[in-house]
Amino acid sequence: MTKAMKKEIRFWVIITTIFLSLYLSGLHTEVAGFAQRIILSTGLIAPEAEANYIDNNEDDYDFKLKNIDGTFISFNDLKGKVVFMNIWATWCAPCIAEMPNIQKLYEKMDSSQVAFVMLSTDQSEEKVTKFINRKGFTFPVYLAASNVPSEFRVPSIPTTFVFSKEGKIVSKNVGMANYDKKSFIKFLNELIEGDTIEASDK
Repeated sequence: MTKAMKKEIRFWVIITTIFLSLYLSGLHTEVAGFAQRIILSTGLIAPEAEANYIDNNEDDYDFKLKNIDGTFISFNDLKGKVVFMNIWATWCAPCIAEMPNIQKLYEKMDSSQVAFVMLSTDQSEEKVTKFINRKGFTFPVYLAASNVPSEFRVPSIPTTFVFSKEGKIVSKNVGMANYDKKSFIKFLNELIEGDTIEASDK
């Protein structure tokens, strides 16, 4: 075996060991999320972060939610506020990538006017709580405490919904996005003020 072949084998052994170690430690999601956050911040990926879906039906989306602080609410309790609901999971790298921007948006909005529902699809409440505490996020984090309406059993995460004060879906975005944008903040403020939002189905 030549020196070149030995060198190449060592290289791939090291790479494989690194990736295996990341995977076994669970850090591969963190690393992937960090990389995607960098890409998101460059503007190379510009997902839609404005109204792109209008819900005209009369469905009742009420279901029970449990906050990681132990409190329970009904989704209908949030009517009267604009609702930003993000469906995510701790194992989802794109979800992790967009969270810092959601945190910034949360800090800018008036909680008496806009309710944030960071709805985790994880099975373990303990895992979610440890993740949120480790990251230092302060937005409200929930797990479903009853059957979730079919509209929110999404095949892809992250998926983000925005609801009007009347409880109607006015925006749906699939995939990661930078929500800490002037255009999106303006959109939320228009909903708070009750202005008509025009949007087409995408």
